[in-house]
Amino acid sequence: MKTDTTITDIIFDFGGVILDIDPQLTIKELINLGISDVGIFASPAFQEGVVGKLERGIITPEVFRDKVREFAKKNLSDQDIDDAWNALLLDIPKERIRVIEDVKQHYGIYLLSNSNEIHYELYVRDLQLRFGYREFDQLFHKSYFSFDLHLSKPNPEIFEFVINQHRLNPSTTLFIDDTPEHIAAAQKVGLKTYHLQKPERLRDLFTNGILREDLPVR
Repeated sequence: MKTDTTITDIIFDFGGVILDIDPQLTIKELINLGISDVGIFASPAFQEGVVGKLERGIITPEVFRDKVREFAKKNLSDQDIDDAWNALLLDIPKERIRVIEDVKQHYGIYLLSNSNEIHYELYVRDLQLRFGYREFDQLFHKSYFSFDLHLSKPNPEIFEFVINQHRLNPSTTLFIDDTPEHIAAAQKVGLKTYHLQKPERLRDLFTNGILREDLPVR
């Protein structure tokens, strides 16, 4: 472990930090499926009432697919829905895995992701086939996904859960995320934070696995 106690542990977000994503690709796929009113999928009724519940494991993938058909007013196949839903997932660049492996030598590292079972199955398979890790718990000291915890960011309780599970000191634990609301919630429970914004990449925050001394942590 790092002898400097300024930061001893790091909690990483997944999508947008480790995994590259492009939500517009899902919109394009929905249009290709003949759905004219794709705006309905950006509505609070769908985002909060369907996607949010899927991410917290409150509804199953089967129920989610039925809800998509209901909102789309179209009898789409399960495969069509999964392919469109997964289109936003790009990949994990190889250099990003190498960065995480280096960082793990110096800090306690944890993954905290708002995710769902449909996405999880795809990128855990990618992790296995491309990098040889059976699951994210092998790459990180521990990984947490919202659909397993039945909690999601920015609910402060999800941060408190991780903190309590590992007896982390919030004042020496850094949370890295690309979403301002998640950063604000983490700060409320006392975590140090860094808002990663494009075009900055994860590798830019570290030198040989050590956080840059000039990194503007808040």
